[in-house]
Amino acid sequence: MHVRLCARVLTRRSAAQPECLGASEPEPGRFLISALRRPKGPGPRAAAFFPANEGMQMFRGPLTAVPAAFVALGFCLGSAQADSTRDVLTTYADIAQAGYEDSRDTARTLELAVDAFLAKPTEANIRAARAAWIDARIPYMQTEAFRFGNAIVDDWEGRVNSWPLDEGLIDYVAKDYGTESPENELYAADVIRNVSLTIGGKKLDASKITKKLLADDLQEAGGVEANVATGYHAIEFLLWGQDLNGTGPEPGNRPATDYDLKNCTHGNCDRRAAYLRTATGLLVDDLAWMAKQWAPGGDARKVIMNDSDEAGLTALMTGLGSLSYGELAGERMKLGLMIHDPEEEQDCFSDNTHASHFFDALGIRNVYLGRYRRADGTYVEGPSVSDLVKAKSPEVDAEVRAKLDATMDGMNTLYLRALTTESYDQMIAEGNAEGNKVVQNAIDTLLAQTKAIERAVAVLDLKSIEFEGSDSLDTPAKVSEGG
Repeated sequence: MHVRLCARVLTRRSAAQPECLGASEPEPGRFLISALRRPKGPGPRAAAFFPANEGMQMFRGPLTAVPAAFVALGFCLGSAQADSTRDVLTTYADIAQAGYEDSRDTARTLELAVDAFLAKPTEANIRAARAAWIDARIPYMQTEAFRFGNAIVDDWEGRVNSWPLDEGLIDYVAKDYGTESPENELYAADVIRNVSLTIGGKKLDASKITKKLLADDLQEAGGVEANVATGYHAIEFLLWGQDLNGTGPEPGNRPATDYDLKNCTHGNCDRRAAYLRTATGLLVDDLAWMAKQWAPGGDARKVIMNDSDEAGLTALMTGLGSLSYGELAGERMKLGLMIHDPEEEQDCFSDNTHASHFFDALGIRNVYLGRYRRADGTYVEGPSVSDLVKAKSPEVDAEVRAKLDATMDGMNTLYLRALTTESYDQMIAEGNAEGNKVVQNAIDTLLAQTKAIERAVAVLDLKSIEFEGSDSLDTPAKVSEGG
């Protein structure tokens, strides 16, 4: 029996319109992977691993890439026709606006969860706040494809997603962390415990934990990038604490009583709560600001729409290639795999790195295909750079699409391994041949994808593009030698 289902899809160009889905069998080469729900168990690991956004995510790839239980409903969607490069750049800006709005809104949900936790600091409530943090990462990671080609994003991005961080700047740490670093005078400053700090020989009053203190005085204080006082990863550390398991199982496990004013562990629970509340509010502010930059009349959208077509496409393709190659394949994956260091995994306190990598890769796909699934399940879509490439070279467009498919296939494998077998920091551990192979395969798909993106750049005749590099890919001997 053939069943036809109709979904209502929101596009940039029209109100909700029905599109039919063939649901008897998935179309060969297409599949949907369900957004897995969190288990109800009490452990922090359960909260750390499962994205909780409702509905389905669509990815192309071989059906063998996921268990049969995760395969359902093949979408039958036609591609939008690109009327002009202006239309493509409008779609690009629309997806950016939607992604940052979703990031803002999920951060507001996180803020509510943090407020509820601080009002009643129980283990159940800290797990709920952690779950909200994980949910908030899903739309944000998909916006990283707008980095590298847009100066306004690059100048701002460090406020929300800087890593790695010297967590001793913020709060108590284990003894083996140490008390000083020749590169950072604030390595173990512990602003939650200390109401006065010295930076560059000058006293800093830290008695009141304010947004200004975190964003203006402590963030990258002394010009040290590891002084991360704001953003997702500062909040992550405050919710999970250090992951002291190395390449062993389980994420950090900060007790809820670290925030319990009546039964305080590790001291300074009032200041710790003030820091968490302030950092979360600041994250919402920063994301709201960036969403406005991409809205009609916003500075980011103006730059894309008012400059030349070539400049707009250059920004778009620079973001895709740089994230695919130097940032994701290189700095975030290959480096940690080469040196087998769990400190080189991005979401190192929560063990959520597999999800961050997955949604980074999905963000690249969104931009190339001109289609983004919002947090509420609706879609923003329109003419895409894929349409422009296809008009000039169907073969190159088909190659890019195939490489995007292969990347999502590799990321699916990595993601599912993290859910069912071992966390990402375990996968990159020395001596774990099977886990190393899964990570390396995902890296290889990103490298192949980047080469296809380069060919698309040539087809579009964009001459001034240079993708971000990474020593781990470009000069691996230098990394191996510790240079």
